[in-house]
Amino acid sequence: MFYYLLKYVLLGPLLRLVFRPRIEGLEHVPASGPAIVAGNHLSFSDHFLMPAILKRRITFLAKAEYFTGPGIKGRLTAAFFRSAGQIPVDRSGKEAGQAAIREGLGVLGKGELLGIYPEGTRSHDGRLYKGKVGVAVMALKARVPVVPCAMIGTFEAQPPGRVVPHIRPVAIRFGEPLDFSRYIGMEDEKAVLRAVTDEIMYAILALSGQEYVDQYAADAKAEQAAVQGAKERRFPRAPLG
Repeated sequence: MFYYLLKYVLLGPLLRLVFRPRIEGLEHVPASGPAIVAGNHLSFSDHFLMPAILKRRITFLAKAEYFTGPGIKGRLTAAFFRSAGQIPVDRSGKEAGQAAIREGLGVLGKGELLGIYPEGTRSHDGRLYKGKVGVAVMALKARVPVVPCAMIGTFEAQPPGRVVPHIRPVAIRFGEPLDFSRYIGMEDEKAVLRAVTDEIMYAILALSGQEYVDQYAADAKAEQAAVQGAKERRFPRAPLG
């Protein structure tokens, strides 16, 4: 109930006012039955914009940190994500990927829409990064179509670190559903999973027009942080005063 209150009364109208989203290809999202919507991830706002414009309810796999924050802010954030139908996924440890797949298959098994960001994390520089194969595993095991989706302009509207977004229009594009029935029964073959994932990422790239980087986003972020840390150690800031 709170999901629809957020969508149609509280959050949805506000998002439409701030971002004035232009929607393209909405007819490609199945009107019923299970399907995966796989998109690029540029902004914190992505979590809410897509559900706000879709006619059907969609459930995202969200990082567990959104549900475990300290203090009043943390509890409010956790309550918000749970009320919005998001599922927490622990991204640390060896079982993290398998846990996400189990949760995703549970959503699809109920005939619902599952939203996923194959990059695994937000892009820190607006580019599109290599996709993780979990989306391919779920598509093949659940035998469902994958609808590619591109968020355009949300990075500029709310880049990483910015709490209050800029008021500016964005676009959301959906592509034709991708059918991977030719690979059914081959979800344990690494080469097949990589091929399926790359096809999904290429479809997202064709919609978004981003620059593509053949590297996982988490690795690129770690490299950037290491370079920044080395610079700070080499050129420490002088104390004020």
